Amino acid sequence: MGQALGCVQVDQSTVAIKESFGKFDEILQPGCHCLPWCIGKQIAGYLSLRVQQLDVRCETKTKDNVFVNVVASVQYRALADKASDAFYRLSNTREQIQSYVFDVIRASVPKMNLDDAFEQKNEIAKAVEDELEKAMSMYGYEIVQTLIVDIEPDEHVKRAMNEINAGKFHIFLYQYFLRAVIKMPPNDVKCSSIPNDVMFIDHAARMRLAANEKAEAEKILQIKRAEGDAESKYLAGLGIARQRQAIVDGLRDSVLAFSENVPGTSAKDVMDMVLVTQYFDTMKEIGASSKSSSVFIPHGPGAVRDIAAQIRDGQLQASLM
Repeated sequence: MGQALGCVQVDQSTVAIKESFGKFDEILQPGCHCLPWCIGKQIAGYLSLRVQQLDVRCETKTKDNVFVNVVASVQYRALADKASDAFYRLSNTREQIQSYVFDVIRASVPKMNLDDAFEQKNEIAKAVEDELEKAMSMYGYEIVQTLIVDIEPDEHVKRAMNEINAGKFHIFLYQYFLRAVIKMPPNDVKCSSIPNDVMFIDHAARMRLAANEKAEAEKILQIKRAEGDAESKYLAGLGIARQRQAIVDGLRDSVLAFSENVPGTSAKDVMDMVLVTQYFDTMKEIGASSKSSSVFIPHGPGAVRDIAAQIRDGQLQASLM
């Protein structure tokens, strides 16, 4: 109804672009304005003067070859005295700002390491703001503030950084234990103060320390195993010696008793009979065992006498030596 009567309303924090037969005429401020459309006057559009925010996510690479996503928030607004430039000279303000943000971030972050990028977020934001202010002022826009709200490395990189920090914390606890519990001098633990000025052992030193501890543990295990084996063999030798002593004592008693009870027999006859008895006992055990190997020996009455002679000769030679 107002436009039909030649009147228009411009809201607060907004300006209207007035044209006359398609040519820019003037900027209409908030309020009610007379617009005689019958003589070619019209409103080309409205321009908000409120502060707007654009969030830009830019992927780039740091100096130490880590890919990160940098999230920047740009707050901007159109200038009332340059509303015609802001309305006519740019077709897409947001894309223009995004292009400048990409250009500055991808020129600044690759010069920094990942840790430096986190520490110098304000410097990156200041560089983006200065470049945008210089570029957008000619188009009638003011850059109110630029913030680097987040720097997101790859998930694997974040996990690795957390593991490194956990390792440093463990080393810090180890050093604190050495100083507080064992009372080791600070120079020996490479630590000047706790916790601000701690000098952490590097990765190679930690690996070397772990290898030394592992080797020391294996050394202790081998020593204990050798001591146990030596003790076992010593006890086994004592058992064999006692067994043989018991056999000798038994044979002596048997020979003496047999000689006394059977007249006309000598100790040699008794020993031959004992050897024959043990020979047949051995043959019986070999045949009864299911896991015994094949044994080929001469067998017969003559062979028994030969075996007895061989055993007796061996004992005599051993006694002479």
